[in-house]
Amino acid sequence: MSLSHTFGLFTHPDQEWEAIRRESESVGMLYGKHILLLALIPAAAAYYGTTEVGWQVGNTQVTKLTSASALQLCLLFYAAIIVGVYILGRFIDLFAATYGVREAKPKGFILAAYTATPMFLLGVIAIYPNIWLNMLVGLIAVAYSVYLLYEGLPILMHIPKERGFMFASSVLTVGLVMLVALMATTVVIWGMGVGPVYTN
Repeated sequence: MSLSHTFGLFTHPDQEWEAIRRESESVGMLYGKHILLLALIPAAAAYYGTTEVGWQVGNTQVTKLTSASALQLCLLFYAAIIVGVYILGRFIDLFAATYGVREAKPKGFILAAYTATPMFLLGVIAIYPNIWLNMLVGLIAVAYSVYLLYEGLPILMHIPKERGFMFASSVLTVGLVMLVALMATTVVIWGMGVGPVYTN
C-alpha cells in the first residue's frame, strides 16, 4: 500500500493525499512498508559512491572511503533518517491542536514520511558523489518535498488551506532546526573519532 502511494505523489499529489488520508496507516506499517525501504536508497547509494566511485576536487586524485568507514557512516546516516522522520512526525502531532486539527487519529508521522519521499528517491544520486550534481538534485528533492508538505497538510489534516499554510510553515521551520542540529551532531561525532577514513 505505502509504496503504491510513492509514485502517485509525483503524478497526481492531491488525489494521492486524499487516498492516504482515507487509509490512515499505522506508524508500524509505514516503517515496514515505506520508511525502512526507501531510506535505504540514499544510504546504499552513498556507500557505493564513496567506496567505488569516489570524488575529486579540481584536478586532484580521486578520493574514496574505506569500506568499514563508509559502512559506519552510512549506517549512522540511515539511523538519522529513520529517527528524524519519527521526531518530525511527533512535532507535527504536537502542533495539530494549535491549528485546529480535529482528527481522532494522529497523522503527523504519515505526513512526515510521505513528504520525505522525494528526498529518499532522489538520494540515489549519491551513487555519483559530485558535489555540484548532488547539490542540484538535492535542491530539487527538497523543493518538491516542501511542495508536498504545503499541498498535502491541509488535505491530510482536513483543515482550510489558509490555516494549513501557517501549519506547514511551522513544520518547515522545525525541519530546518532539525537539519542544523543534525549537522552539529555530525561535527561532535566526528570529533569523537567516528569520522571518515580515506583509502589514500
